[in-house]
Amino acid sequence: MCRPAAAVFAVLTACLCGPPLSVAAGSLQQLNYRPVIGVLAQENLPGDQFARGSSYIAASYIKYLEGAGARAVPIRINRTEEEYAKIFYSINGVLLPGGDVDLQTSQFSRAAKIFYDLALKANDAGDYFPLWGTCQGFQQLSVLTANKNLLTLTDTKAVALPLTLTPAAQSSRLFRSFPRDLLLSLAEENITSNFHSWSLSLQNYSRNAKLKRFYKILSTNNDGKKEFISTMEAYRYPFYAVQWHPEKSPFEWIDKPGMVHSSSAVRASFYTASFFISEAMKNHHHFSSPVEEERALIYNFSPIYRGIDAIFVQNYYFD
Repeated sequence: MCRPAAAVFAVLTACLCGPPLSVAAGSLQQLNYRPVIGVLAQENLPGDQFARGSSYIAASYIKYLEGAGARAVPIRINRTEEEYAKIFYSINGVLLPGGDVDLQTSQFSRAAKIFYDLALKANDAGDYFPLWGTCQGFQQLSVLTANKNLLTLTDTKAVALPLTLTPAAQSSRLFRSFPRDLLLSLAEENITSNFHSWSLSLQNYSRNAKLKRFYKILSTNNDGKKEFISTMEAYRYPFYAVQWHPEKSPFEWIDKPGMVHSSSAVRASFYTASFFISEAMKNHHHFSSPVEEERALIYNFSPIYRGIDAIFVQNYYFD
């Protein structure tokens, strides 16, 4: 899966020589060094013998955020719009995780749309609020932006791939923070874990005006038949999405194809999380009191160990 070194170097040189990154929320003194990220729960997987309540969050997403310097708040499904709005103005960013629910009819998709709309309005008003989507989260953001499901089947159920960086990566906010050697590893080594059956093909993206206006493509991949988008960021909003799974390398230990635990894969995980947290530090939402914040944090829940043969090693479950 490797590409000629000269071609990779040319793309990475462009990535590293783009215009300076502007700080949207002011100077370093104005950053929020106690960011809290909301992680959206989703309906339990069918047949999950460990399930408690109606929804879950894989613990790897919580560790992914905590390992980069943030705290996490679970956002439960089946809540009112008023409850979601209160949470939105208490947290500093939202992560939409991977999983397996309907992207148009599930409670996960309903809550995602509410937070997506709130984030659009907040950013339009100068209130910097980032969103991050991983795998299913990537797909959900594409559906919300296009207002339709444009995903197509790909042969990417359990495979590790290198990223094909696009020329547009030179202006990306995400990849500018990555060390040069790590970008080379991402471009040359099979270190991005893919566990999805559906993808946003480059063809479907190119045919949809809403997606083209909203998202810049940072990387693509190919399953041998179809080219699909693997990393993207919004032009005008701090919205980011990866079709691959950076959280799995350090925190999921299921023995199956596509799982990579090399040092470069673990570094890629940290740098994606660190970048997202740096974006969340530009937001200054907060809870009304320390007591309310304490009650909302994930620390109030205990993850359930599901065994090394499960889809996720540990899950948090919620009513």
